Amino acid sequence: MDPTTYPPPPGQTRPYAPPTRSGTVRFRIPSTNEIAETSYSIWGNLSSKKVPLICVHGGPGIPHDYLLPISLISTDYTIPVVLYDQVGCGRSTRFPTHKYPPSFFTIDLFLAELDNLIRSLGITVYDLLGHSWGGMLISSYALTQPAGLRKLILCSTPSDMRTFVQVGAELRSFLPPGIQASLSNPLNPEQTAATMELHRHHLCRVEPYFPVELMTSLQSLAENDTVHNAMNGGPSTPTSVDITGSLKDWSVVSELGLVTEKTVPGGVLLINGYFDSTQDACVLPWFVRAKARVKWVQFALSSSMPHLEETDKFVKVVGRFLTTHL
Repeated sequence: MDPTTYPPPPGQTRPYAPPTRSGTVRFRIPSTNEIAETSYSIWGNLSSKKVPLICVHGGPGIPHDYLLPISLISTDYTIPVVLYDQVGCGRSTRFPTHKYPPSFFTIDLFLAELDNLIRSLGITVYDLLGHSWGGMLISSYALTQPAGLRKLILCSTPSDMRTFVQVGAELRSFLPPGIQASLSNPLNPEQTAATMELHRHHLCRVEPYFPVELMTSLQSLAENDTVHNAMNGGPSTPTSVDITGSLKDWSVVSELGLVTEKTVPGGVLLINGYFDSTQDACVLPWFVRAKARVKWVQFALSSSMPHLEETDKFVKVVGRFLTTHL
């Protein structure tokens, strides 16, 4: 697979409005009882009769700026859209690396935060969209069978981390030998350039790279990588497809039968790109094992960020899913 022989995606071409409202909600950390703040932004009106879409960013620890084009769902379909930064990153409360061990940043922490955000905003019925790690988080959240969940959208989301790592190794095997060697050696001064080349193939194919929304999020990660290092792996981790942190054994494959038409009554939408680091093998278990209705859409020109790579098509696919019955 050589993405450079295919045409680039159109990217994000439309302006999007600033949020209607932004703020923070208090969140008590379950393991320490400390009070943190979760920062959020809303497009549209939560008091309308439309079911809101709550979007969960990836990383872990990459704040929501790169998801901003999804706010066009509110513009085109008058659906309220909520974006937020998970604690530990972005505009939410951050925690110094030296103070908290990796065991502090757990899935349970972020499940509790999402639940707190929903309750604090007074939302009773909602749809969830998660990108990458955010999709993993809402996968685990859906398995708790929360009240009020209607529809689930999983974008570039693996169902099993071991498969994700195996697929990542296969994708890297298509890269030039010199780049492969640089990726495998954290002491190689050319590793950063090699990692960027990998990302140009399988993270975001928009040229010139990268879109400002993604650069803003990546810059924030570079300044504060506490959560990312704890959950994905330490600074020596050469690429985003090598997982050595607390998420390395994460999987929901054996539990997907618990996702039924009763627990997710509106159904599940699976999204990935043809050049995605989350290749079909990572997504397939959701399609064949979930007991709810499932629709799968692949974006032909995208890698892991179809909302930035093929924005208009992405907005239409998600908007139609949210406004129709599977």
